Amino acid sequence: MTKKYLPAAWAALFVGMVATASAAAPNIVYILCDDLGYGDVQCLNPERGKIATPNMDKIAAEGMTFTDAHTTSSVCTPTRYGIITGRYNWRSKLQVHVLDGYGLPLIPTDRMTVPSFLKENGYNTAMIGKWHLGLGIATTDGKPAKPAGGLKQKIGKGAFPPSELSNIDWAATIEGGPVDLGFDSWFGITASLDFPPYVWIRDRNWQGEGTYAKAFHRPGPASEDFEAIDVLDKLTAEAVNFITDYDSPKPFFIYMPLPSPHTPIVPSKTWQGKSGIGKYGDFVMQTDDVVGQVIQALEDRGLSENTLVIFTSDNGCSKAANFKNLESHGHFASAHMRGSKADIWDGGHRVPFLVKWPSVIEAGSVSDELTCQSDLLATCAELLGKQLPANAGEDSESILPVFTGGETAFSRKGLVHHSVSGHFAYRQGKWKLCLAKGSGGWTAPNEKAAAKKGSPVAQLYDLEADPGEQNNVYAEYPEVVEQMLAQLTDYVYSGASVEGKVSKNDDVEIILWKSGEQ
Repeated sequence: MTKKYLPAAWAALFVGMVATASAAAPNIVYILCDDLGYGDVQCLNPERGKIATPNMDKIAAEGMTFTDAHTTSSVCTPTRYGIITGRYNWRSKLQVHVLDGYGLPLIPTDRMTVPSFLKENGYNTAMIGKWHLGLGIATTDGKPAKPAGGLKQKIGKGAFPPSELSNIDWAATIEGGPVDLGFDSWFGITASLDFPPYVWIRDRNWQGEGTYAKAFHRPGPASEDFEAIDVLDKLTAEAVNFITDYDSPKPFFIYMPLPSPHTPIVPSKTWQGKSGIGKYGDFVMQTDDVVGQVIQALEDRGLSENTLVIFTSDNGCSKAANFKNLESHGHFASAHMRGSKADIWDGGHRVPFLVKWPSVIEAGSVSDELTCQSDLLATCAELLGKQLPANAGEDSESILPVFTGGETAFSRKGLVHHSVSGHFAYRQGKWKLCLAKGSGGWTAPNEKAAAKKGSPVAQLYDLEADPGEQNNVYAEYPEVVEQMLAQLTDYVYSGASVEGKVSKNDDVEIILWKSGEQ
């Protein structure tokens, strides 16, 4: 795909439309899937995608498709940090991996976030879905929240006193979560559906007690009525009801991070067998239906014209989807790219990114601008004609001009990528430098295997000539490597990649070369 530029007259017209829409600030709906690969969206992978996604495709048809949009990380928690704060996660204490469902809050309550910024500027802000950025969970013994021992032996044996399953105080208030970071309301779960505790939360309060031992992969305390297979339907109903019942002159911001199609892969009975290629395909189809129901609710309320809808995913497809089975049916979840979730290769972090705003964005438009999910905060600021403080959105640039077919004015020169194990890569133009010997993640060869094979200390790819990252030209372009490494080093250690920001990394040690430096 190529970027579709508008004629100058049309571009000027659309800029005027943005100004008009901003005067009556648009509603914003941000739908974030969990582990949905770029190639899982049919319109992005028409030749090698075999899962029907009509509602995702409709967003693309009625709006703009970004073909080169990236997460800040190839796994869950760090990506969500980047979306909410406009800052790379590795500037925080989270250098590798993800939090679990008992993790402590990762974002300080005094840091500006997307919801806090929008709330300060007249928005009602709601979160519906999976948090996975840590919570201050009160406990009965004052110690960190954790499950009790022997949970596996208790699964399926009925109710237990809460104290036998964990030390969580189910009657206490939760601190440091969404409603302490700018959201007016939250209905959802602590983390992924394979991370306990399995109990619903509304705002700061548990909606039940963890009196049952259940496992949707990892054993943990759960409320009696909590079943993973029901979660998508409950979240969808919450979002549809919010839109249907909304009665305020203020615009709204809905952040809807879905727990699908992440493990456990549990399509509801209605969707089982629909794809013809297995449970993962069915779960993707159910996820697509969730998107359709939210879009339909906006249309039914007459809100579509001035609502900015952003649809994306937190990283590439997980190997839990069973790539061998999918590919036997002709479905390639990473499309043309190498790697998948957790990897430093593009299959780990280049994701679907579809944007619809009928009053501003031309239907069927396409952009190949290199963008990142951390850009949401700066985009919201420009949308409202506001200036972000120097210590907020350190890695966030506005993509608002892209919506109108105009040119961006990014001060950054490129994007920093990050894998599950903390391996860095840097992308600038057609070049991508990976400071890893292998995938930096879960795809073979991993770092240990690549080292045994005697692989070079790093990788350099020309993505115009080699979009599948197969031909490592690291040794052939030392001048490119030198320039990119210098820029990456500056961005990592300076505290910001956006000019004019006065900030510094948290008090953590950042190791640039995880697999050894040349």
